[in-house]
Amino acid sequence: MLEIGNIELDVPVMQAPLSGYTDAAMRVVAKEHGAPLTFTGVMLDKTLLCEKAVRKGIFHPAKGENPVGGQVLGRDPVKMAKAAAVFERLGYDMIDLNIACPAPKVLRRGRGGALLGEPERVIEIWRRVREAVSFPVTMKLRIGVGSDDGTEDNFWRICETVCDEGIDAVMVHGRTVKKKYKGKADWDIISEVKRRFPETNVIGSGDIFTAEDAVERLRTENVDGVLVARGAIGNPWIFDEIRALLAGEEKPGNPVLKEQGRVILRHFGMVSSLREKLKGVRYFRKFAAGYCKRHPERKKAMLGIMGAKSRDEVIAQIEKWYGVNAEAILAELEQDRAA
Repeated sequence: MLEIGNIELDVPVMQAPLSGYTDAAMRVVAKEHGAPLTFTGVMLDKTLLCEKAVRKGIFHPAKGENPVGGQVLGRDPVKMAKAAAVFERLGYDMIDLNIACPAPKVLRRGRGGALLGEPERVIEIWRRVREAVSFPVTMKLRIGVGSDDGTEDNFWRICETVCDEGIDAVMVHGRTVKKKYKGKADWDIISEVKRRFPETNVIGSGDIFTAEDAVERLRTENVDGVLVARGAIGNPWIFDEIRALLAGEEKPGNPVLKEQGRVILRHFGMVSSLREKLKGVRYFRKFAAGYCKRHPERKKAMLGIMGAKSRDEVIAQIEKWYGVNAEAILAELEQDRAA
């Protein structure tokens, strides 16, 4: 059990916010496979402050997917607070402040991980957001900008302030911003955060690619929970597997091909409803690579699905490689939406 503000999770595992991946389709599929909490991909504060933009369905939680968190990116404390309030108005259950993103275009604008060089601004963002919303507030951090530039001290200063002032959780990725995803995540520092601030929920992030990785970190590190990020792309079964291992059960076997195909089709069907046809086809390719890892003819199945150039071709390739009845599965998806 993990409590983040008023949100109770029956297992201390959640799907991480992933820019360009964790839309409503990926979140719903993860929820169907046991993820107790999911997050949007990161959203810019200025986008959330555009009324025309937030009227689009892609910005709203899907029916039945709560609890779900939003993640916001920006550098202006006032705009960040207003954007967090928009997330609350749209029906999200919590807000995560992104002080971690290592993408170059984000850093050039002084957002995300670049803010670790401006601890006073980060603290002001936290305070403004806390005043603006009534739901839980968390913060995603990396452990510094670089290894020897003094920003690790900023990291600890931010942690000390927000933990002392009652943040609902800090989510710590155990790499510096400059490392991006290279090397190994430093879980010793993540554990040290919990040692220094025992009253605060500390959620660890980094290198959770299998159910065994998640369970090992929960059992051996001093953390309250873990985030599953890249390990969940095209792999929603990881949450079923984590639940089984935490319950002391054997890890479930690989889903049979027809079950894999059913999940892939449901995911693609939801993507198609959120995006224009061709955009949805192109967008889904990055998920197909992950899904096909479980197929006995992985490369052929992946090339078939990723080579499809229309919605009908994608469906036909999934039928071919997974032996499923697409019409029945997509009709079931439509019934679920209408229920």
